[in-house]
Amino acid sequence: MTNDIAKEAGTGKDSIQYVTVLIGGQLFGLPIHRVHDVFVPESMTRVPLAQAEIAGVLNLRGRIVTAVDMRRRLGLPLREGRHGIMAVGIEFRGESYGLIIDEVGEVLTLETARREPNPANLDGRWAAISGGVHRLDGHLMVILDVDRVLGHLVEQMAA
Repeated sequence: MTNDIAKEAGTGKDSIQYVTVLIGGQLFGLPIHRVHDVFVPESMTRVPLAQAEIAGVLNLRGRIVTAVDMRRRLGLPLREGRHGIMAVGIEFRGESYGLIIDEVGEVLTLETARREPNPANLDGRWAAISGGVHRLDGHLMVILDVDRVLGHLVEQMAA
């Protein structure tokens, strides 16, 4: 059980709120308690020799934020140009990160009991960073587990 899911299970909550985002046309959900900011990245500085998923660093209100390209992280085709990109600000292990996404959706409140485990046919790269799924009207929302999304990258950066 991941930290987010364990926290939910331990609190007896019947529902959890997710910030929904679109990445490559797919709906994803981030637990709202992990989201600190939603912003449009202005200028990013590329980091030499960084992993491919690291889009660069940027300055957000005086903080240095590491930008993570979620399309690369998920193995999706890259965007054409930088027009219209957005980012979701996350704190992880005392550092600031911006998950580069295509679009921010709405905040959904969903019943924790209706969350399902990852489907067996979910791409392995997605399953490795997913905390399960919610089936919504005609859509599958993949829940992004922030600890898994960033944990592997942070460990690679430290090595």
